[in-house]
Amino acid sequence: MNLSDVVALVMFVGVVAYALFGGADFGAGFWDLTAGGAERGKNPRHLVDLSIGPVWEANHTWLIYCLVMLWSGFPTAFAAITTTLYLPLVLAALGIVLRGAGFAFRKVSVRTPQQRLNGTLFAASSVLTPYCFGSIAGGIASGRVPSGGNGDAVTSWLNPTSVLGGILAVVSCAYLAAFYLATAAHRLDDAGLERYFRHRALLAGAVAGVVSIAGIFVLRTDAPRLFHQLSHRGLPLMALAALCGIVGMAGARLGRRAGRREIAALAIAAVVVGWGVAQYPFLLGTHLRIHEAAAPDTTLAVLLGVACVAALIILPSLILLFRLSGQGRLRART
Repeated sequence: MNLSDVVALVMFVGVVAYALFGGADFGAGFWDLTAGGAERGKNPRHLVDLSIGPVWEANHTWLIYCLVMLWSGFPTAFAAITTTLYLPLVLAALGIVLRGAGFAFRKVSVRTPQQRLNGTLFAASSVLTPYCFGSIAGGIASGRVPSGGNGDAVTSWLNPTSVLGGILAVVSCAYLAAFYLATAAHRLDDAGLERYFRHRALLAGAVAGVVSIAGIFVLRTDAPRLFHQLSHRGLPLMALAALCGIVGMAGARLGRRAGRREIAALAIAAVVVGWGVAQYPFLLGTHLRIHEAAAPDTTLAVLLGVACVAALIILPSLILLFRLSGQGRLRART
């Protein structure tokens, strides 16, 4: 493994972290969107506010980290991705901005129409953004981003593999968030809400299973190389994801609480890591290898050093934040 591989691995750690923490964040917005009218959805939305309020801004730290690592360590790939997939990237950025604005302004809105408008912006953006990220991953993995950039701005993300990636991203976020919110409801000793999100975890898990099975046929037709790698090199990780999904859903069906968040997170992490393993050693499709897209070794060495220092400075703060939030010792401002 050379230096560019190490930097790519360090960058991919950020991708996995964003899928888990940002994914749960987006998934909470999905359940906010589907909670129903003002009265029926009052309690689930209140729990969403309590759960993500203290951490929603911190979760996007990983997105910034991944972008910095990509444009500094792999400028060729960064240029190719941004000049080809600029439409979903703009939509995702717009979704992040509107989502944050909607979430913040909903808290301070005093009129019901304003609350509904801001709540709709928050919830709809929570679906749009992960869909765009999933479609971007599909475009990259299926080889629709040319090494020189300026690929087809439409078909690069509106294709069967990208649609599959977008749908799977939204469903995975919802699945993960349902387990997190069920645990949060249990911590608040609210058995009704815990049951509410437990049922939604089962529903999201079932949908994720159906989409995954359908995805086998989509990838086999539209991205045969990715399908081959996932069904060979990535097979153990796909099997681990399926096993965790089954165990998590069985636990939710039986009302088991121990380890349910961790099992759900492991299922999602296994899928993301499986994609990375299937993609290796290419950064774009099967035409741009990691070392071909990498910056000079001097730049990579500096970047790796900066990443290590950042980890030493930021990780303890994030761990403390999530620990306090997990213990219910933080409350969002109202």
